[in-house]
Amino acid sequence: MPLPRLHPFRPRSLALLQGYSRGHLIADIGAGLTVGIVALPLALAFAIASGLRPEQGLATAIVAGLLISLLGGSSVQIGGPAGAFIVVVYGILQRHGLANLLLATMGAGVLLFVMGALRLGVLVRYIPVAIVTGFTNGIAVLIALAQLKDFLGLRIEKMPADFFGQIAALHEHIGGLNPIAPALAAACMALVLFWPKNIMQDKPLSGIRRWMALLPSTVIALVGATTATALLDLPLETIGSRFGGIPQTLPAPAWPEMSWAGMQQLVIPMLTLALLGAIESLLCARVADKLTPELPRHDPNQELMAQGIANLAAPLFGGLPATGTIARTVTNVRAGAASPVAGIVHALTLLGILLVAAPLAVHVPLAALAGILLVVAWNMGEWHEFARLRRFNLTYRTLLVGTFVLTVVTDLTVAVEVGLVTSCVFFVWRMGQLFTLQRVENQPLPEGVAAYELYGALFFGAVGRLEPLPEQLPPGTRAVVLEMHRLVVMDTSGMEALRELHRALLKRGTALILANVNPQPLSLLQRSGLADELGETGIVPSLGELKS
Repeated sequence: MPLPRLHPFRPRSLALLQGYSRGHLIADIGAGLTVGIVALPLALAFAIASGLRPEQGLATAIVAGLLISLLGGSSVQIGGPAGAFIVVVYGILQRHGLANLLLATMGAGVLLFVMGALRLGVLVRYIPVAIVTGFTNGIAVLIALAQLKDFLGLRIEKMPADFFGQIAALHEHIGGLNPIAPALAAACMALVLFWPKNIMQDKPLSGIRRWMALLPSTVIALVGATTATALLDLPLETIGSRFGGIPQTLPAPAWPEMSWAGMQQLVIPMLTLALLGAIESLLCARVADKLTPELPRHDPNQELMAQGIANLAAPLFGGLPATGTIARTVTNVRAGAASPVAGIVHALTLLGILLVAAPLAVHVPLAALAGILLVVAWNMGEWHEFARLRRFNLTYRTLLVGTFVLTVVTDLTVAVEVGLVTSCVFFVWRMGQLFTLQRVENQPLPEGVAAYELYGALFFGAVGRLEPLPEQLPPGTRAVVLEMHRLVVMDTSGMEALRELHRALLKRGTALILANVNPQPLSLLQRSGLADELGETGIVPSLGELKS
């Protein structure tokens, strides 16, 4: 058996840099600086929300962001820590510890690279949209729930990882609410939501609003909240009070501690991180393709290989899982990015901020980051899909709502597994319903011959409709003809069902004849030996070829 042909390793950056001009470079530098500034508060917030230190989010954005842009298969995608990972990372951290989280991320990186090398990038597109929407909305709810602790200023030493545990912890500590925290967080949310944005409307912004739109709203909110906290000496928990500040350099690369007992427990976390990373990155790349029709479409397999390398490298610097990020990619496109150089500049911008301004982060209030993440969670969810559920069938509704509920109350792995199994069951049932066996009444047939037309796919989910046929035949039937020109495909279960039908008819002294058989079913009949069992007259070109 020949080995599968591997996908060549061809980063998009090499192809796009051919014919690269000074104008492209200026546009990419401007876009990279913009998205780098936008990524700063998100990198800090995602790391803290995941239960990690803020510098680990910065390290992820720098290392993984650089590698994804340098080696990826998309022209303008920005990689880094993503909101979708918050819940998963927090759960792994609580159950298995930091060292095993880093190892699980590296294992997921290996899986992502192998998926890309084996050309499996296209398979991610086969996950039903109802499942993707359900777990995306579920993750958004969990992100929002996890931010309520800092939003309300509650001092909870260790937040549980599960949904009901978090609800119980919030209820237990609600008496310790700090009213200044929700006030500041709400102000940050309002500023992020209502700050003028350049969203390419038919009526572009003008005057002062146009200039304001050039400044990232999240950065304005973070700077404003930090300034107010420092000048007014507000009694709020900050990065400095919880973490003691941020080191002014990237950590030295180091291999995480490894134990065989711990590795045995990381198979499911690795698969979860790899699956989520693949889905998020390729969805993001497709969004980027729609926004940049003038640029080549992304290469999904190259993108997965780059994501794999990024997730293999980032944990060496203490980083968390990384993937393509839609919000930062859209910002990159709208800022005028022309190539992956913009993503490289974005990573270097974050590195420069870390080296120069890290000491200032000690005054950043955690309530402000919670407010920003609540907006991220709101924008992440596709809430309108719940309002549209009544327009779709029961299958779609069951998959979306079921995946959403399971994501919230159990975890993402269970939700996706159950969702995929359920979608397969629904698909089998639907395909089985489409298969029909109908009596042919409008064609002259020899006496004693009954003809039936098969339609659809004769597979394991539809064979039950063929089994009662012998008992339904009128008395005196000497031959049964199955007209198969509308039978598009047949599997081995369908072939065995025809063999059982043939044997049941022989016991009654009735012959089975197949007419107008398509190439795929005919090939299976010949390879299985059933064609020989039917004999020379058992397969005919059409009903008109029947002999009286």
